Amino acid sequence: MYPEPLVAPMRQDLTVAGFKELKSAEEVDKELKDHQGTTLLVINSVCGCAAGAARPGIKWALQHSGKKPAHLATVFAGVDKEAVAKAREYTLPYPPSSPSIALFKDGELVHFVERHHIEGRNAQMIGEHLVEVFDEFC
Repeated sequence: MYPEPLVAPMRQDLTVAGFKELKSAEEVDKELKDHQGTTLLVINSVCGCAAGAARPGIKWALQHSGKKPAHLATVFAGVDKEAVAKAREYTLPYPPSSPSIALFKDGELVHFVERHHIEGRNAQMIGEHLVEVFDEFC
């Protein structure tokens, strides 16, 4: 597990943008099970691609999209293990991946961005992709 002082700024990078932190399996279930509307779930990470592309790209998309998910939530890989394990149950059949970005609509996973789709791309590329996803599903 990563020490909290290390991850605190990375958590805040999303929470200041309106994301709700989910730190337990129960909180993940409460947010995603039988949920109506759209929910964007970010499996956050300490890695460079999370800092350089994923988080900035997500925030860019939320600022530039005409349509947005109704709910924003995040879990932190390597820290909130129980919450991340439960979140990954909801993102099956995709293998564990962090960072990753999942969009749910009415409780169903409708789009998933795996780490290998984030690595090697810049924040604007991630953001533009998410704007297209939001336009389609939100």
